[in-house]
Amino acid sequence: MQKLIIAGNVGKDAELRRTQNGDAVLGFSVAVDNGKDKNGNKRETTWIDCSVWGKRAESLENHIKKGIKLTLEGRPTVREHNGKAYLGMSVNELTFQGGGSQGSNQGQQQGSAPAGGYSGIEDAIPF
Repeated sequence: MQKLIIAGNVGKDAELRRTQNGDAVLGFSVAVDNGKDKNGNKRETTWIDCSVWGKRAESLENHIKKGIKLTLEGRPTVREHNGKAYLGMSVNELTFQGGGSQGSNQGQQQGSAPAGGYSGIEDAIPF
C-alpha cells in the first residue's frame, strides 16, 4: 500500500474537467515548502499535481482556490511528459487549513472532506 500525505498552498484555482466517459476530475497543483538547509538557504519548492474524482470533484470546484492551504492524503502517482517525470496525487482526503483571498470565507474555515461517497448529500459541500 502506498500513502502520501502533504501540506501546502494551492498554486492556482482548481479546474474541473470531464473524461471521455463523463467522469468529473478536479485538477490543481500544490506547492510544498521544503524549508531551509543547514546553511539557511531556502530549498526548492516541490510541486505536486493533485486530482479529485467524481461528485467530490464537482462539490469542491469552487472552493479550491489559489493560495488556500490544504493538507492532502492520497495515493502517489507519476506522469511522464517530454521525458520528464511529474509527481502527482490521487486525493482521498483533504483538510482546508486557511489562506486564500480575503473575499472568500472558505479560506478562513477549517474542515475535512473524507474519502468515499456522501449518500444523499450530493449538493452539499463535504466539509
